[in-house]
Amino acid sequence: MVKVNKSKCIGCGQCASICSTVFEMKDGKAQVKKEAKTNEKCVDEAIDLCPVDAISK
Repeated sequence: MVKVNKSKCIGCGQCASICSTVFEMKDGKAQVKKEAKTNEKCVDEAIDLCPVDAISK
């Protein structure tokens, strides 16, 4: 299960632009879409590229 730590998230939007099928921006922070299939390859890329390590599996 993919999670976004909202207290770490700085709202850069990089995860949503890399993996829009899984992540979306809401109220200035990233979140996992309810209907998301979190086994997509782009999730790992978003985790690797998050500048504050706010995304985890």
